[in-house]
Amino acid sequence: MINRHKTVKIELCAFADEAGSALSDQIAALKAHDIRLLELRSADGQNVADLSEEKARDIKKRLDENGITVFSIGSPIGKIRVSDDFSAHLDKLNHIFALCGIFGCQKIRMFSFFTETPARDRAEVMRRLSVMAAAADRRGLALYHENEKEIYGDTVARTVDLLDAVPALRSIYDPANFMQCGEDADLSIDTLLSRADYIHIKDVVRATGELVPAGYGDCKIDRILSLLNGGKVLTVEPHLALFDGYAAIDGSEMKTRFAFKTQQEAFAAAVTALKDLLRAGGFIERDGAYVKEGARV
Repeated sequence: MINRHKTVKIELCAFADEAGSALSDQIAALKAHDIRLLELRSADGQNVADLSEEKARDIKKRLDENGITVFSIGSPIGKIRVSDDFSAHLDKLNHIFALCGIFGCQKIRMFSFFTETPARDRAEVMRRLSVMAAAADRRGLALYHENEKEIYGDTVARTVDLLDAVPALRSIYDPANFMQCGEDADLSIDTLLSRADYIHIKDVVRATGELVPAGYGDCKIDRILSLLNGGKVLTVEPHLALFDGYAAIDGSEMKTRFAFKTQQEAFAAAVTALKDLLRAGGFIERDGAYVKEGARV
């Protein structure tokens, strides 16, 4: 029997638009919490998919000057009805491909189309996902599916289905989104955590649907952290206070348990809660990352 020592390294990323609409506020929040990776969803009031290439180059310059890297494009791709025009959506995706080149980013967060009849729409969903994933792959890029309410991949079973059916598609694991769809925390963890390339961190109280900082809800974030191995990126997605653009990404009312005076305060609470869980789980902060030394036989 051979003893093998492993190191788990966690890097933090964030949707910094929840700390402020202005890019300057986002940069300030990331630097204040020593987060060097950004999942870019919006900046200066514009959704990332609507940025001109000129604006994107300006954002890239400002991020570089502050030591911040765009880890993933938090795009709205796939967040339309499955019956909506697909060709126009592909044009938007092609624009995002161009933005990836500007930001030096290979990851694109996306969704699997709103549908009220998943069984009937399955074939069209898979066709669209296959076309988009192949287009990304040809450019050396990858699409990362996020489970989300009311899209095809909202439940554990349908998320497994689409990942099996479209091998080029990658996966983001969002525990709160699964719980908001009525899924069991342990079931989603046991089934899909190992298939996730990175993880969105937010938490929710099952009984009330209230969004809370990590560890204050029922998503078992501490268990998720205990099961991570190798290197993994965790994106802080607070959803603890209303922010510009929330209505565009979620049509439901935001329900939160704690009141925060500002977006910056809510963002800080989310980051602090996650860091507290990491430390409680045996992780040590080292050069901007969280590291845990362990052993397995």
